Amino acid sequence: MIYRRTIAILSLVAGMVALYLHLGKSGVVPMAPCSNHANGCEYVQMSAYGWFPVQPFMGIPRTDVALIGAVGYALIFITAILGTFEKWVDEKWPTAVLMVLIYGAMLFTLRLKYYEFFVLRGFCPWCLESALTITVCTVLVTLDWKRVRPT
Repeated sequence: MIYRRTIAILSLVAGMVALYLHLGKSGVVPMAPCSNHANGCEYVQMSAYGWFPVQPFMGIPRTDVALIGAVGYALIFITAILGTFEKWVDEKWPTAVLMVLIYGAMLFTLRLKYYEFFVLRGFCPWCLESALTITVCTVLVTLDWKRVRPT
């Protein structure tokens, strides 16, 4: 249960950061400066790679990556919290759902980090926070799977 609780706490914090970035990118709240160099947060977030898909695709409009992160972290948070309820603490389904969400987020994060570092040659500390969080969650959900899977 400690794995799911930790995932819930981490996803809540990262989700709040992602929501803040989305609201800042949307102009709802002012963005705090987060780096001193030209290829910092604003450069990375406002680039074409700060949207998904990069170009509208088959009628799918571009969506802010930070909004995708906020929704994803909310889903992870809700699933992790449900998995801590006494009746589900030893059930496999919360961990299986978390694995789908977290492993998917990890792949998405790897894609974003590739574009941030190698294509844009930029660095966003807020983006690093999310990458570290999802990496830790990946380890935790894997450990939780080892806990609940049949031997």
